[in-house]
Amino acid sequence: MKERQYIARRAAEWEAWDRWLAPARRPRPAAPEGDAAGLPQRFRRLCHDLALVLDRNYSAALAEDLHRRVLAAHQRIYGAGEPQGQAWRRFFGGDLPALVRREWRLVLAAAVLLLLPLLGLLLLIQAWPDVAFLLLSTETVGDIEDMYSPTARHLGRPRAASSEWAAWAFYIANNVRIDFQIFAGGVAFGLGTIFYLVYNGLHIGAIAGHLTQIGHVTTFWGFVAGHSAFELTGAVLAGAAGLKLGMALVAPGRLARLAALRQHARVAVKLLYGAAALTLLAAFVEAFWSPRPDVPFAVKVAVGSALWLLTWAYLLLAGRHRAA
Repeated sequence: MKERQYIARRAAEWEAWDRWLAPARRPRPAAPEGDAAGLPQRFRRLCHDLALVLDRNYSAALAEDLHRRVLAAHQRIYGAGEPQGQAWRRFFGGDLPALVRREWRLVLAAAVLLLLPLLGLLLLIQAWPDVAFLLLSTETVGDIEDMYSPTARHLGRPRAASSEWAAWAFYIANNVRIDFQIFAGGVAFGLGTIFYLVYNGLHIGAIAGHLTQIGHVTTFWGFVAGHSAFELTGAVLAGAAGLKLGMALVAPGRLARLAALRQHARVAVKLLYGAAALTLLAAFVEAFWSPRPDVPFAVKVAVGSALWLLTWAYLLLAGRHRAA
C-alpha cells in the first residue's frame, strides 16, 4: 500500500486522536470518538501504525507525526512524563475533592469520631467545669490560660516559639505529628485511628470548654477561628486515610490482607496529601493571622466562617466536571 493511500485510510482515526489530545476549555471525552472501554485497542492500533510506518520506510514527516501522537496519547492515558507542577495542579484542582466525595463514608466517620467528642466535652464543661481536669493536668491548664489571657503578650504562642516564624515551625511539627498518629493508627486494624481521633477531639474539647467557661471567649475563639477549618479538616482527612488502611485489614474481601493493604494505601496516601496541605495552611494562618491583636474579634470570626465555607465548598463541588 502506498503512503498516500495508507494516510487516507487511517487519517480519520488520527484526527480523532488529535481532537482528544488538543487542549480545550471543556472536558475531553473519555476516549477518542468512542467509549473508554475501547481505548486500549485504539491505542494499540495507533502504536501499530507507527511501527508499520517505520517498517515500510514511509516519510520521516509521517513517522515523526505519529511518534508525537503516540507519546502524547501515552502521557494522556498513563500520566507518564507529566510535569510535576501540572500533576499537582490536577490533583488539588479536582482529583482530591473527587476522592473525598468517593470516600465520603470514611470522611464522615472520621468527622464524627473527632468532632462529636470535641463538641460534647465543650458543652459538658460549661455545666461541670471540673471535668476539664480529667483530661488536662494543672500545669497544662495554667499554660493555656496564660497563652489565651487577654493580657498575654503573644496570643496563643507557645513558650518554645520566640517569633512568628518559630511559631509556624512549631505548629507545623505539632499538627503533622497529630495527623501522622491518626493516619498510622490505621495499621492496627483501624483501632489506632479511632483512638487518636477520639482522644484529640476530647483534648481540644477540654481546652476549648475550659477557656470558654472561664471567660476567655474573644481571645480563644478569635484565635482559633481563622485556622480551625484547615486544621480540623486536615485531621478528618488523615482519619479517613487511616480508616481506609484499617478497612483493608478488617475487610480485605477476596484479596489477601497484604494485597488489600497495598491497594487501599494508594487511596489513603492521596487523602494524606490533602491533610498535609491543609495542615500547612493551618499552621501559616495560626502563626501570622490568628494572634494579631489589631484585628477585631468579629472580623476574625467572619474570616473563619468564610474559610469553613470555602474549604467545604471546595471539597464538595470542585472537580465535578472531571468526574462527569
